[in-house]
Amino acid sequence: MMANLRRVIAALPAESGVYRFRDGRGRTLYIGRATHLRSRVSSYWSDLRERRHLAPMVASVERIEALVCESVHEAAWLERNVLEASMPRWNRTAGGQEVPVCIRMDVGPRSPGLRVVHSDRCADDADTFGPYLGGWQVRLAVAALHRVLPLAYAGTGLRGAEVDMARLRGIAATDRERLAARLTDALRREPIAVAWVRAELETLRERASGNLAFELAARIDAELKAFAWIASTQRVTTLGDSNAEAYGWCGGLLVRYEIRAGRLSAWTQRACGPARAQSYVEQTPYEWTDFAERNAKLAAALVALGR
Repeated sequence: MMANLRRVIAALPAESGVYRFRDGRGRTLYIGRATHLRSRVSSYWSDLRERRHLAPMVASVERIEALVCESVHEAAWLERNVLEASMPRWNRTAGGQEVPVCIRMDVGPRSPGLRVVHSDRCADDADTFGPYLGGWQVRLAVAALHRVLPLAYAGTGLRGAEVDMARLRGIAATDRERLAARLTDALRREPIAVAWVRAELETLRERASGNLAFELAARIDAELKAFAWIASTQRVTTLGDSNAEAYGWCGGLLVRYEIRAGRLSAWTQRACGPARAQSYVEQTPYEWTDFAERNAKLAAALVALGR
């Protein structure tokens, strides 16, 4: 059995995702997320260190399943969703410690700007973006956006030092709509807007470093990483309430992805012939096609290697 598991682990991609361990009866033992699936999963069969309590669980693993995600942020959300829906015996927490939040844009003339709000209070509208995991990370990302697109300085209600900062930055109330539009594009993950924000922050970081302002350079570097976190692809959790089923098929294996209230919260896989699978695959919403197909190919490969 260990030889089969080694083959499965070697076939896992060096990408972010969520993994699942099952025992010989098909029961889920543990679910986790990884920045590097192959490395993370293989670590269970080496020195467990602070995870030694998992040794009995590892000895029971007979099957490994995984889903590849487009980003670490997406993997974090997927792990949280799956564990909130059903938490296996060996998991201790329901998907990490990050706090769910959203970004709210105020475009009013007096006090425009961005603010971070708890996801429970988020509305699905044009001025709300997210949801995101990690309150501190998201606040850093908002600081990064303010650094290059200071919408807050385009308000009519500025006072004292804010007036001076707006003047130094060359920002006037007439810039409000322009800045709001650029921020909207960046928060919607428009590639050109995201690339522009990153380039501006990189320039500011290099300038600070060149001026020996290393603390400022480090701060901007942290903001860059936080912006990358919120700008990375993440579709497994949305602000909407849509319900859907997505399916992927490969090599006689049908993988079903369950989306409930805008969240991908479960996945199952079973043997299925091509003719019957076609009727399921045709139900898959277009936006989920590539995710479903890619992970069905991975699932089929892992099943074949695990036999």
